[in-house]
Amino acid sequence: MPNLKIKPEKTRIRLLTAASRIFAEKGFQDATIAEICGQASANIASVNYHFRDKETLYLESWRFAFNQELELYPPDGGLTDDAPAEQRLAEWIKSLVRRIGDENSYSFAIIHKEMAQPTRLLADILEKEINPQRLQMFALLKECLGQAASEQQIQYCHASIMGQCFQLLRLRHMQGARPHRKHPSDLSNLKAFAEHVAQFSLAGIQAIRSQTLN
Repeated sequence: MPNLKIKPEKTRIRLLTAASRIFAEKGFQDATIAEICGQASANIASVNYHFRDKETLYLESWRFAFNQELELYPPDGGLTDDAPAEQRLAEWIKSLVRRIGDENSYSFAIIHKEMAQPTRLLADILEKEINPQRLQMFALLKECLGQAASEQQIQYCHASIMGQCFQLLRLRHMQGARPHRKHPSDLSNLKAFAEHVAQFSLAGIQAIRSQTLN
């Protein structure tokens, strides 16, 4: 009897994998169920069976991609909770850069498309999935900045870190739109860029902490 469940589950995974890739490439509006089913080697009835409609498939494919990327690049980098806050923040930043920079990571590309052509479909799921990640980073930043840090300082530091990381996503988008054009920035060495963002961010945080203590 258990074997009866394997085939439907495999079909569901193929649909989620194909959908996350196609939604990342084309966005919700331009992606079609027919193309997704073609790449997943599935029929349209299977979409109705597993997801009911295109909107639900869109949401579930984003969640699927997001959780896969977290599993592949865990934010804690393998560190335990008793590791120094600066080390844990550095690993968090490097994990984020790796997730954004991986060509097979689709959750951030889907968000990028969503920002360009809003559907409002992802609003609730982003809040549920991403907000816990954001709150954990805020807590890490407060540890690194010191208890005297203001909420504004924490939010500004968070925005600064995310801006550096999302520069990588913007560059990937530019290169995808104009693959034969020479671009002013080369961030192809992900390891070096991740190390730089972590080092640069920690130095800035240390400078702000020193000002707060004085």
